[in-house]
Amino acid sequence: MSFDFQKPEDLVERSYEKSPAETLVVLAQSRRTGYGELEDPIPAPELPEGRAATVAMATVRELFRVWGLDASRFGSSQWNPLGIFIPPDSKVVLKPNWLLHYNKSGYGMDCLVTHTSVIEAVLEYVALARPGTVVVGDAPVQGCDFETLRKSCGIDRIVDRFRNRGMNLSICDFRRTLLPSGELGGAKIEASRGMEQFVLFDLKKDSLLEPLALDAQKFRVTMYNPNLMFRTHGPGRHQYLLAREIIEADTVLNLPKLKTHKKACLTGALKNMIGINGHKEYLPHHRKGGSSAGGDCFEGVSFFKGGAETLLDAANRSQPGSRQALLAKFASMMLRCAMLQGQDSNLEGSWYGNDTVWRTCLDLQRIVRYGRLDGTIAATPLRRVISITDAIVAGEGEGPMMPTPVFAGYLTGATNPAAAEWVHARLMGFDPRRIPLVLESFSNVSYPLTDFPPSEILLRCKEAQMSEYEISPIGGHAFAPAKGWKGHCELNATRDN
Repeated sequence: MSFDFQKPEDLVERSYEKSPAETLVVLAQSRRTGYGELEDPIPAPELPEGRAATVAMATVRELFRVWGLDASRFGSSQWNPLGIFIPPDSKVVLKPNWLLHYNKSGYGMDCLVTHTSVIEAVLEYVALARPGTVVVGDAPVQGCDFETLRKSCGIDRIVDRFRNRGMNLSICDFRRTLLPSGELGGAKIEASRGMEQFVLFDLKKDSLLEPLALDAQKFRVTMYNPNLMFRTHGPGRHQYLLAREIIEADTVLNLPKLKTHKKACLTGALKNMIGINGHKEYLPHHRKGGSSAGGDCFEGVSFFKGGAETLLDAANRSQPGSRQALLAKFASMMLRCAMLQGQDSNLEGSWYGNDTVWRTCLDLQRIVRYGRLDGTIAATPLRRVISITDAIVAGEGEGPMMPTPVFAGYLTGATNPAAAEWVHARLMGFDPRRIPLVLESFSNVSYPLTDFPPSEILLRCKEAQMSEYEISPIGGHAFAPAKGWKGHCELNATRDN
C-alpha cells in the first residue's frame, strides 16, 4: 500500500508501529453477575488499598492478567499493566458510552451506558502509569441531561477521589448542541463548546461515504437540520469535527458498552467512537427515502413514511417553537398511519439495509488512528487506541437507547477495534460477515484499520485460545437483535442469495 502524504517539517508526532497483538482479543469473566462490591475482595498489591473490592475491579485486573501485560511483575506492588500503552506524563483520554441519562426501555442504566465502576477500575490502572493529564469524555445525544447522568451514575464521586490523589483529571461533554427538552420544538443551546476545542478534518475522496456522495443531499441524522449536513458532506468533501482532546491524546482508552444497535446491528469498540464528534451535522446516519427510491431510511416504498420524512425535514429546518413541534407531531401521525397498514415503525435507517452509518463510524475510527492536530492525515498510526468493552451487563433488543439487559458477565480487551468487534459479534451470536460495520472494517482502503484478515483473530480466555470460528455465545445465550435486523444478522440466519 502506498501513500503520497508529505509530512510538514514543523509537526512533531509520535508514531506507533503495529503490534503483533492486534490480532488478539482477550476476555475475562466476572465473578458474579451484575456490578457492586465483592463479598471476598481479591488481594491486589499494586492498588492503593491493596485489594480489588468490586466486580469491575476484579474483572479488569483479571483481563490485564490474561492479556499478559507486564506479566513478570504480576502479583507485586510494582505491576503496571497499562504502562506498555501509556508513557509517563502523557495525555490520556477515556471514551465511555454516555449515550443518554435514562433507558427508554425502562430497564435501567446498567445495560445502557459504560458502568462507572468499570471506568473507576480502569482509572486505577491508568494512575499506575503516571500520565500527565487524563480526560474522560463523550458526546451524548443532544437530548441527554449530562448533569443528571453524572449524578445518577455517581461519576463526580469517582472524579473527586482521583483528583484528591493528585490525578490531573477532567470530565468533558464534547457536544456543541444541546436540546434540554429532548424533543423537537424545545429550545436548543448552540455552541456550548467553542470551535477552538475541536479539530476539523476533511477526508475528501478518501472518505468511505464518497461512493454515496452523488446522493449527499439525502444524508440525514435524526432531529438535525439537513441543510447543515449539506455543508459538511458532498462530492469530494467529507468533514468531521473531532474533540481536540482526542487528537491531542497519546493514548485513547475506548470503553464502550456492548449492545445491539438499530442502525448498525451492534455497538461496541467500533461504533463507540461516534461520540468523539462535536456535532451531529457532521455524521450521516442514513439516507432519505426507502430502498426502492435509492435511500436507506426504510425498506421498500411507503407513502406515509415518505410523508413523515418530508414533515420531519421541515421540522428540523424550522426554528425551535410551536411550528417545529406541530410539524414533528404531524410526522408522528403519518408514521402511525404506516403502522396501521402493517408497516414497521422504522423511520431513521433502523434496519439491516442501512448502508450509510457504518461508513461514518469507520471514517471516525480512521481519523482517530491517523489524524493530526492540524487536520491532516498521517501515513502511519499516531496514537494508541485500546478497547476495553463492558459486557458485564450488556444490552439486547432495541438498542442503543432502549436495550434490555443481558447478564453476559465479561469484559474484553483489544488493541484493534475491528478485531474486538468481530469477536463481539460472534459472542453475541451474530455473523460478523453479515454486518457491514464489522465486515468493512477489514477492507483494504487508504488509512486502514487492519492489515490482517479475520481468520488471524484469536480470542484468549483464561489460559485457552480459540480461533474466530470457534467463538460462540457464553452459556449459549445469543443476543436478541433489534427488530430491523432479526433474521439478517444471526449466525444461523439463512444467507441472502
